[in-house]
Amino acid sequence: MPLGTLDRTPPPFFRQGPSATTRLLFFASLAVFLMAADTRLGMVQPLRAALSVVLNPVERALLAPIAGLAAANDYLAGINAARTAVRQANEQQAEQAQRLLQVEALRHENERLRALLELRPQVTTPAAPAEVLYDAPDPYTRKVIIDRGGRASVLPGSPVIDERGVLGQVTRVYPLTAEVTLLTDRDAAIAVLNTRTRQRGVAYGDPASGGLELRFTAANADVQQGDLLATTGLDGVFPDGLPVAKVVQVSRRADSAFAKITLAPLAPLDGIRHVLVLSPLSEVLPQRPDPTPARNERALSRGAAAPVPGSASAAPAAPPPKP
Repeated sequence: MPLGTLDRTPPPFFRQGPSATTRLLFFASLAVFLMAADTRLGMVQPLRAALSVVLNPVERALLAPIAGLAAANDYLAGINAARTAVRQANEQQAEQAQRLLQVEALRHENERLRALLELRPQVTTPAAPAEVLYDAPDPYTRKVIIDRGGRASVLPGSPVIDERGVLGQVTRVYPLTAEVTLLTDRDAAIAVLNTRTRQRGVAYGDPASGGLELRFTAANADVQQGDLLATTGLDGVFPDGLPVAKVVQVSRRADSAFAKITLAPLAPLDGIRHVLVLSPLSEVLPQRPDPTPARNERALSRGAAAPVPGSASAAPAAPPPKP
């Protein structure tokens, strides 16, 4: 073999493919094509879905240690929270037990005093739970619709309360639903009692401020910010002692004989869901005795003592015979 035909170039140390510039241009073009195809034609969506299905077990396997650590942390935090809650519950139970003993003693003392003074027993007002369905469609009123109506023995004028205080009053009854006018409605009014001074008044709804207003109160009346107002029990509708509102502002002006007193309802009127419907107080109070029989008896007794003119007993005696 002639020596001139031999390839004397050294073999490459590493077998190299296309150059780096060629590969850069190829993959850049491929990336631009895939982005355009995904944006315009949606061709990559099936591929992406298939890759997500294939990689889902891998993702879950990689997330398993993190989920385990989070679960262990939650478990330990839950144990600490449970121990704290049990300790607080035991302390609260001890406090309530002491308060319960005092309440029982006061209740027995109250019963003995009422029996000594011959007062009538306190009236127990029946209550029925109800759920608020929706707000009234009228934007100028504050009314809600509940899922109890005439078939559930709901009466017009029934008080509506929740665990915090008075919400309003039933103003319209349908067979299956009822309309409740809230305290902040412009036509709402409720008789209230200042628990600090025992002064009575009437609170009216004030839609402008979103609360109530205690009207017709003298400017020099003893009303302070923070006073609590409750029902009086004298209107024949609301039982006495139900929380109604709190005084938030008292404005006294020299040119007015009355003070402007703004109240905030204690019960949350926005977002209420479950309520209690009470029977009107006039329905559970004992009826007044009929005064007609007593009046007739008094009339009969007076008639027996003083004969009525024209009767047989009041007739003049016959004159004596002439000789």
